[in-house]
Amino acid sequence: VPVESDTKNPPFQYVLCTATSPAVKLHEETLTYLNQGQSYEIRLLDNRKIEEMPELNNKTVKSIVRVVFHDRRLQYMEHQQLEGWKWNRPGDRLLDIDIPMSVGITEPHTHPSQLNAAEFLWDLSKRASVFVQVHCISTEFTPRKHGGEKGVPFRIQIDTFKQNESGEYTEHLHSASCQIKVFKPKGADRKQKTDREKMEKKTVQEKEKYQPSYDTTILSEMHICFSFASEKHKSVNILQSLSPTASIQDTQKWMLKNRFNSYSRIFTHFSGSDLLKLTREDLVQICGAADGIRLYNALKSRAVRPRLTVYVSLEASQSESPLLEKRGHSKNVYHALYLEEMTACELTRKISSVLALPLSHINQVYKQGPTGIHILLSDQMVYNFPDESSFIVSTIQGKHFQITENLWRKHFIKPPHCFSCSPTFL
Repeated sequence: VPVESDTKNPPFQYVLCTATSPAVKLHEETLTYLNQGQSYEIRLLDNRKIEEMPELNNKTVKSIVRVVFHDRRLQYMEHQQLEGWKWNRPGDRLLDIDIPMSVGITEPHTHPSQLNAAEFLWDLSKRASVFVQVHCISTEFTPRKHGGEKGVPFRIQIDTFKQNESGEYTEHLHSASCQIKVFKPKGADRKQKTDREKMEKKTVQEKEKYQPSYDTTILSEMHICFSFASEKHKSVNILQSLSPTASIQDTQKWMLKNRFNSYSRIFTHFSGSDLLKLTREDLVQICGAADGIRLYNALKSRAVRPRLTVYVSLEASQSESPLLEKRGHSKNVYHALYLEEMTACELTRKISSVLALPLSHINQVYKQGPTGIHILLSDQMVYNFPDESSFIVSTIQGKHFQITENLWRKHFIKPPHCFSCSPTFL
């Protein structure tokens, strides 16, 4: 195992239980060879100190393991590359979890649209290992020439999350990854043997330029996560909209917070300004149609448009004018009501909010019709309101309809008069 530096140890560590290549130079990232479809153990280790993140003690976390491209060029084309692989290998997945061999994990899950990822839960207080199988090989993403082409490297990446206040695993804790190449069955063993034989032929001076082959592969920490100690307090301040002045780190936080963690590595070096400059077409090409459009809308902070918008103004009757004046209402000022359900109950509820009147005090709501008749408000009537209709709301005190102390109010909604003068109300 490589000698640890003096830097702070990460709270979690993931160890791929297979040897690294001996043909890697010093100060370069390790490279590990895997056989297609073979199960490989990844040990999930909780390295927290006693005082570190005590809220996680005896808790369960969720980890997402995925295989992604190592080369930046292919990362930007990931969606197209995976779609092409899917077309050539219908029904297959790039990554699977070997559930019978795995230990200490629960609720393993794969999504049909994410062929390169799988997720699971694991208890921090228990021993946990997940066995993964990679079904794609490195040469499948190499342009075909005359055979013997060099395969592209992949990465195995693990992202770990804890539960938020709603019980959802969305609070990012840690990420780590390692570089791999995948060969056809038994091809990784042959490649490892070839590299070892090449190193044996080198002189002592040449061997000193290379790092030894380690028995296991430690996934390197990815610095895209939050500051663990202050995450709980910082998460409240992270806005849904991304600022053009956001740093690279803040941009990564925003992507994780808004469920774009699958693309965090692609946009590792993007600031808020860089990300906001991308067009809709750029994002669709990089992330695919569904996630590309979702990311574009999130960047532009596009809220869902209400199904119906109506404007209401309050008419101050003689008996209520002092109260309305005290509240600062004016009959020339309209309030916008945004309706999603488009029902009479929803409109009544929003009118009561504008009037600052308890909903229980409203008996009926009417709309003034032709010749001044009063039409009972119904769901069908609200559904057929033209969008951005405007109304004047007046309240009158009715008679006792029941032998109780309750004083029912009747509400009338009237369209504003088409002239500038005030309309006459019955």
